[in-house]
Amino acid sequence: MVTVARKRRVLLLKLATWILALSPLGWLVWLTFTRQLGADGVDTLLHRMGDFTLIILLATLAITPLRRLTGWNILIRIRRILGLFGFFYLSLHFFIYVVLDQTLDWEFILEDLTKRPYAVVGFAAWLLLIPLAVTSTRGWVRRLGKRWQKLHKLVYVAVALGLLHFYWQVKADTLWPLVAATVYVVLLTLRLRQRTNSN
Repeated sequence: MVTVARKRRVLLLKLATWILALSPLGWLVWLTFTRQLGADGVDTLLHRMGDFTLIILLATLAITPLRRLTGWNILIRIRRILGLFGFFYLSLHFFIYVVLDQTLDWEFILEDLTKRPYAVVGFAAWLLLIPLAVTSTRGWVRRLGKRWQKLHKLVYVAVALGLLHFYWQVKADTLWPLVAATVYVVLLTLRLRQRTNSN
């Protein structure tokens, strides 16, 4: 009976996670079709996708510290889902930049990705997340063993690069990048403290 109840809780938690994670996309689709994105719709889409990416990735990093602080072990069941949604939104962010913003002008895109610091670090963050997304399955966890955990620590590097991309890109209004960076530092500190205590 306990097992059935636990399975039900896990299912409901995963369902709620999917709904919450897809809500930003649904909202942007609605704004697009109702023409409420503003004067520069592509720019709005590009920035909102970037915002949602960072929010979801920070939420992913918060799972382990929150689980250990609260004892809610069930939270670990949604960490993979959140991580993949973070990669999904970042991929959409990159797709919008390449297809809608730059209209597949590869010469300009390559110049942008090699000469503009915020574009370089953003692209690097996306590249780092690709192997993490690919190896997120149970099969890869078994195949890689302890190397899997080492590989997936790259998420901290990817998020740090994403925060730097955010900070450099906004130019003047740096409040939200600094808030996001503060959240990141707090999560990283909690993670390091918990690791130290466990040793």
